[in-house]
Amino acid sequence: MLFSGSGALQEVLVNAVAGAPDAAAPIDAVAAALEAAGAVLQQRRPFALKRQAVIAASTELRERELIKLASLASALADALHRRGATGPAATLTAEAGIAVFRVAFERWVTERDERDLPQLIRDSLADLKAMTAGSR
Repeated sequence: MLFSGSGALQEVLVNAVAGAPDAAAPIDAVAAALEAAGAVLQQRRPFALKRQAVIAASTELRERELIKLASLASALADALHRRGATGPAATLTAEAGIAVFRVAFERWVTERDERDLPQLIRDSLADLKAMTAGSR
């Protein structure tokens, strides 16, 4: 029950990468995918909060969540490959995207402010870009 929506979430991510403009850089295609997934999850916030509390209380469920995230990263990398990204670049971009998603999601379920998940995803991606550019 806790992981039943994984397939649908993966489909949203993959479809958004596939639907990104041809000229979009891989990280921008992943950003579009993360925002699309964030918009879907935003509509299910009460369930997501309860789900996260249950997962946080169980080592086995936290491990299962990490496996799910690894599977999503793999699906993103495959979608990037289909767009023409090279192996290492596609994998690194997908893994970075999932890291951005994890950070944003954690903030969304634990912080008291009312920012929505897509905004937190954009903020986390901007932080990553700034750090890799050496400006933070």
